[in-house]
Amino acid sequence: MAYKSILTIVTDPTAAAAQLDCAVTLARREDAHLDVLCLGVDRTQTGYYYAGATAFIQQEVIDRVEAEAKAAADFVSNRLEAEDVRWAAETVVAQLGAISTVVGLRARFADLVVMGRPYGKGRGQEIEAVVEAAMFEGQVPVLIVPDAGSPDLPCRRIVVGWNQSAEALSAIRKAMPLLKSADLVDITVIDPPTHGPERSDPGGQLSQLLARHGIHAEVSVLAKTLPRISDVINRHVRDTNADMVVMGAYGHSRFREAILGGATRHMLENVEIPVLMAH
Repeated sequence: MAYKSILTIVTDPTAAAAQLDCAVTLARREDAHLDVLCLGVDRTQTGYYYAGATAFIQQEVIDRVEAEAKAAADFVSNRLEAEDVRWAAETVVAQLGAISTVVGLRARFADLVVMGRPYGKGRGQEIEAVVEAAMFEGQVPVLIVPDAGSPDLPCRRIVVGWNQSAEALSAIRKAMPLLKSADLVDITVIDPPTHGPERSDPGGQLSQLLARHGIHAEVSVLAKTLPRISDVINRHVRDTNADMVVMGAYGHSRFREAILGGATRHMLENVEIPVLMAH
């Protein structure tokens, strides 16, 4: 597997610099095509306005959202014109509630989606909706890039969160191009079960799978000494000076749409290095 189609979605140019830098770096490294969706988002619910005001407000909102989408497109064009990568940009306007469909349809034909942090100062709820749509509707791996900027590629050390789940295995398979280029893949197991197929050799079968792909892998078995699994992973990342995390994305069902679960959300709220997630 290789990343030949990379997608990134820009809703706010001020928050998109790091993700665009990373997307360009990956596209150049993988000899891939970079698609950029410049998305203007209508966040209003006009049904709550008084009678007679709706048409005026709708036009005002449309004008504002179209201006935001154009600003995103201008930012992307100015940033990418001088880059030696193949790229294309598309400008779309959508309501907040329709983001899942708009992003999902495009993400499903990408090998990888690159996004910035969905949480933090200046982040609107549309960024979270974009990340959810890519992972759950598009079924594509999403690389979340912190504000600090693009990762050094290839990565020296990648931490893989392993809990024997289908989601974790899906993320690992979809991260193969990055794992193969790393110096070391650290399979991190937290409080392995005392019963089950891996009770005597936590992470052993996964290590064998990766080794057959020519990946140098080691297993770290850690105790859950902090309240959240994500806290333990982040501490391990700092202790080992890792460059990236690969882990499964977990969600809850709400009105038949998947949303990020608590563990996944907490990991993304505190991300200090790039995190690749897949469902």
